[in-house]
Amino acid sequence: MVDIFMEAAIEEARKGLEEGGIPIGSVIVHDGKIIGRGHNRRVQKGSAVFHGEMDALENSGRQPASVYRECVLYTTLSPCPMCTGAILLYNIPKVIIGENKTFLGEEDLLKSRGVKIEILENPECIDLMAEFIFSHPDLWNEDIGEL
Repeated sequence: MVDIFMEAAIEEARKGLEEGGIPIGSVIVHDGKIIGRGHNRRVQKGSAVFHGEMDALENSGRQPASVYRECVLYTTLSPCPMCTGAILLYNIPKVIIGENKTFLGEEDLLKSRGVKIEILENPECIDLMAEFIFSHPDLWNEDIGEL
């Protein structure tokens, strides 16, 4: 079964790669509709904070807390500590993760705070990141740091 929202997040990740950035994408879904979409734009914007999830939040515009409490965040990669903090800050109750094989983020923290996590282990997400990390270890390590 094709998940149209994860497909949209993957489309965002591919946009980031095409722009010369890191292929991580995210969408925020409310009531069955995408209200925000984004991709990692650290390289493109010279930014310290434009991860895919942060870009999707930025592009969702100013929403009341009641909206975020009913959203699902889709991301192609397990959320880092910064993005996890934003998920918790806005009380987003569910996160669907494309993969956590190439990078394991703060899933335990999200779960400990009651956020429902679903991990798809999507082969396309895994391949996108594995190829990028192999081809561009300098960019990957600049953002995430050597683990």
